[in-house]
Amino acid sequence: MKTVLVNVVTPDGPVYDAQVEMVSVKAQSGELGVLPGHIPMVAPLEIGAVRLLKDSSTELVAVSGGFIEVRPDKVTILAQAAETAESIDVTRAQAAKERAEQRLKQQTDDIDMKRAELALHRAINRLNVTK
Repeated sequence: MKTVLVNVVTPDGPVYDAQVEMVSVKAQSGELGVLPGHIPMVAPLEIGAVRLLKDSSTELVAVSGGFIEVRPDKVTILAQAAETAESIDVTRAQAAKERAEQRLKQQTDDIDMKRAELALHRAINRLNVTK
């Protein structure tokens, strides 16, 4: 079966690098599936899970937005933050979720509500990737 090289990169360095059969991401315009030989494109990503089909199993990487660059033989995902399912600290992610929920409940002037909503969304995404 044909494969495409996938690189997931953050400012801290590479997070994922492997040949896969298919890549599925949540772009701002909707779900995007990429197979080997896909036409070149660039798209902004939402906070979500990158699903990578490799050897008939699915691997997940949690990304906090970013961009996907697709070429026929290579897919590069540039994200501000990314973690493989195995590297996510579930206890820490659960604590971040609870903190964000508390901030959203308080609704005081000194709390940036958009920032709290994004933190909650990132924490939920990380927890979902670990399941």
